[in-house]
Amino acid sequence: MNRVPTLFGSARRARPVRTLLRLGARLPPVAFDASLAAVIFLGSVGLTGQVYRDPPGALILQAALSLPLVWRRRAPLAVFFAVAAVASVQWLADVQLLTDVALLVALYTVAARSTWHRTLMAGAVLEAGILLASARWAAPDGRFLSSAVFLTAVAVAVAVTGTNARIRRAHLASLEDRAVRLERERDQRARLAVADERARIAREMHDIVTHNLSVMVALADGAVFAQHRSPDKATTAMHQISGTGRQALTDMQRSLGVLRADGPDALRHPMPGIAQLESLAGQMRAAGLPTRLDLEGDPIPIPAAAQLTAYRLVQEALTNVLKHTPPGTRAEVRVRCSSDAVTIDVTDDGRTARAPGPRSGHGIPGMRERAAAYGGTLDAGPLPGGGWQVSATLDLGPAGGDA
Repeated sequence: MNRVPTLFGSARRARPVRTLLRLGARLPPVAFDASLAAVIFLGSVGLTGQVYRDPPGALILQAALSLPLVWRRRAPLAVFFAVAAVASVQWLADVQLLTDVALLVALYTVAARSTWHRTLMAGAVLEAGILLASARWAAPDGRFLSSAVFLTAVAVAVAVTGTNARIRRAHLASLEDRAVRLERERDQRARLAVADERARIAREMHDIVTHNLSVMVALADGAVFAQHRSPDKATTAMHQISGTGRQALTDMQRSLGVLRADGPDALRHPMPGIAQLESLAGQMRAAGLPTRLDLEGDPIPIPAAAQLTAYRLVQEALTNVLKHTPPGTRAEVRVRCSSDAVTIDVTDDGRTARAPGPRSGHGIPGMRERAAAYGGTLDAGPLPGGGWQVSATLDLGPAGGDA
């Protein structure tokens, strides 16, 4: 009685295959594939070699079936068709071989490493071989249907398993790529945040130090000039220098307290806002710069950060007037507050020309950066009749908040 073709042995015969699969995870891919081909060849020869009518021819077919598996990862579809071609020669020679399991290995590789339409093509070729094999070796015993159904089910299971492996591998690759991309974006955001914070700290320190030092220098010059003619005014100027120095220390402690997560300085010394512009104007008057403040609108609904920006813009503009204009210059500050925007205009009537081109300092660029943080603009330049004007607009709407 002819044997029904089978592609699997008993559980006892499958133990070497399971052992090979466990050890294969530790081997390089080429070494694993070569070992798999060797196991299929040697196992088939050792188990069924005694039933061949033509042993030399059978050995050649077994070697031809198993050898292409060494390159199954490099060219899955080509290896499958090579094994299928040898299997067709085997069918023509009417030789039954357990080495036909190489067809399943090749089909699994196609499903795991190629597209779905290539998998369907390889599956159709294998199904044709299953029908031909069942018709030749199982039909005489009346088991054509059972043999065809069993072998087809095995082929479908192998193809589905390979497809699932391909999908799982692609999913893991996408997760790894996403993790790498997210880590890169996180590092980039961290670098941008550090750069923004450094720029903000630099602007804050520049505004605090430049303004207070300019006021202290002006007061000191006035005290030196008045110490003989008017000692009382010199004494007053010295007190103002002391007060300005303490104010500078307070501003520094406030800024450093904001940087510290656990620092209480931000609560003890709130950041200045539009309400403190009057005291700023008084400080500039004491330094020798007559300053007029015109405030329109209610600043209370305006966010504290926007009020701080407006204060720093006015402070920097008045500091520039104090540093770059001759004695007797007058300054005027106009601040208009609304629910959508804050408009700032600082003008002076100084006759000393200041070039509107690029400057080597950080004052005007820092002012533009502050205005841009609220989606606003800042213009600084000379007036037609002499003097200087700084105009800025802070956008408090959604666009400004997004900026």
